[in-house]
Amino acid sequence: MSGKPRIRAATEADLDAMTQLIGRLFAVEPDFPFVPAKVRRGLSLLLARDASAALWVAEQSGRVIGMCTAQVVISTAEGGPVAWVEDMVVSSDLRGRGIGRLLLDAVVAWATRRGLSRLQLLADRENEAALDFYQHLGWQTTRMICLRLQPGE
Repeated sequence: MSGKPRIRAATEADLDAMTQLIGRLFAVEPDFPFVPAKVRRGLSLLLARDASAALWVAEQSGRVIGMCTAQVVISTAEGGPVAWVEDMVVSSDLRGRGIGRLLLDAVVAWATRRGLSRLQLLADRENEAALDFYQHLGWQTTRMICLRLQPGE
C-alpha cells in the first residue's frame, strides 16, 4: 500500500469499514461480543453527537485502515469535561507504522482544543501489544478497575 496515511473525521460513508475494524478489535476483547448491527448503530449515534463525541479514521490509498472514537463526559474528580477514548484499532497488517500514534495525536489535539483535562481508555488486560503501545505513548495505568452492569438483562 503506497502513500502516507491521512487522519480525518469519519463520515457515514465510513460506517462499513469502521464496523469491520471494530470486529477485529472485539476479536481480542472477549468482554464484548461482536454484533455488527449494534456496532453500526453505536457508530451512527456517535456521528450524530456533534461536539460531545468525535470519530477519526486513518485512510491510505482510499482504504480505511484504522479508527478511534472519543466521547466527552463530566468528571467530578477533574471538575469538568474529560473524554473516554474507545475503539482504537489499526488493521493488523499495518500495525507498527505510526498509524495508531497519528490517530491518538488527533484525539489529543481535539481534547486540547476543547479544554478537556483528561483522556482515559479501557484496554484488555491480556492485550500486551496494546498495553505496551499506550505506555510507550505516555498513558499510565491506574489502580481503578472496570465494573459493569447491564440493566434489564
